[in-house]
Amino acid sequence: MKHLFIACLAASVVATPSVAQTAASAPAILGTWKVNAKALDQRKDAPRLVIVRGDSSASWGTETARWRLKGDRLWLAIGGEWEDYKLKVKGQTLTLSEGDLTKPVSFQRVGPPTPRPANVPVPPDPDAAGP
Repeated sequence: MKHLFIACLAASVVATPSVAQTAASAPAILGTWKVNAKALDQRKDAPRLVIVRGDSSASWGTETARWRLKGDRLWLAIGGEWEDYKLKVKGQTLTLSEGDLTKPVSFQRVGPPTPRPANVPVPPDPDAAGP
C-alpha cells in the first residue's frame, strides 16, 4: 500500500507542459489527478484521486504527504523519509517511474486542487527535523 500511495502522490505532483516553471508562476503539478485502477496492478486498495496543493501538501484518501520538485524528479516525504521518482509530463498526463515503483504509473489531470482542511497539517520536512 505504501508504494501505491507514493506512486499516486508522486504522480499527482507533476502536471502540465513543463516541470521547469518560473518562480512567479504556480507549479504545473498542482491539481487533482486520477489514476486508472489497471495502472496499479488492479489493486483495489490503491488511491484513485490525488490532490496536489501549492502549500507543498498532497492528499489521497485520509493520507497527506509533503512534496518537492528537483529538476525532473518528484520527492515525497512519507513516514519521515523522502522517496524520489522520475517524472514526465505530456499534455494532461503525468507519468512516474523509478523510486520504489516496479513499472511506470500514469495519471490524468481531472481538475484544480481542493483546499487542505484546516485541521490537517502539512507533514514536516524530513530535512528540517531536529535530533
